[in-house]
Amino acid sequence: MRAQTRPPRLYLVTPRLDDTAAFAIGIGAALAAADVAAVLLRLADSDERTLIDRAKAIAAAVQGRDIALLLDGRAEIVARAGADGAHLTGIEAFTAALAMLKPDRIAGAGGLRSRHDAMLAAEAGADYVMFGEPPPTPFAPGREGRPGGGRPPFEALEERVKWWAELFELPCIGYAAAPGEVRPLAQAGADFVALGDWIWTQPQGAAATVTAAAQSLAAAVP
Repeated sequence: MRAQTRPPRLYLVTPRLDDTAAFAIGIGAALAAADVAAVLLRLADSDERTLIDRAKAIAAAVQGRDIALLLDGRAEIVARAGADGAHLTGIEAFTAALAMLKPDRIAGAGGLRSRHDAMLAAEAGADYVMFGEPPPTPFAPGREGRPGGGRPPFEALEERVKWWAELFELPCIGYAAAPGEVRPLAQAGADFVALGDWIWTQPQGAAATVTAAAQSLAAAVP
């Protein structure tokens, strides 16, 4: 396994937004609370011009802090929105979007049904692979990558992260669907830990939630 000399960095996932202007006002405190590497912006469906405007509203708040802004899918508008890249769900969607993103922008791969799909994404030029997914989760990979419904057991996610960290240099992201999953994913070897959109609804506020997650990451690395 790659030796970890520093805690994994955080990767924040937004809710699926249709009002990014309002969300941009409050996101600053969360981004300032810890070492955040990237924000995955999930946009509600709309026409192309509206999607670009919504992304730009968040970009100003995120990129000013030297944090990467990635769009969830929608690779076709990344350049016009001024985003740093896109996260694509599924090996087919990932490979189809590569020409729109490379070589200048980040191409992240998630929704990988099997170990084989993860290796295919890496070989094709992914900048990272993500294990675990924001809801709705279209399948449950399990240990053998068999498609199914719902979220896989957390133990299967840990196992996938450990396998990747032991064999590959390409960064991997472990998706934490709850606070208690943050530290185990770091201990499994994740380079980044993604915090799901649950962080924005915690009673203590997003900034305090992000701070607590960062403390869990720091405690996971000797």
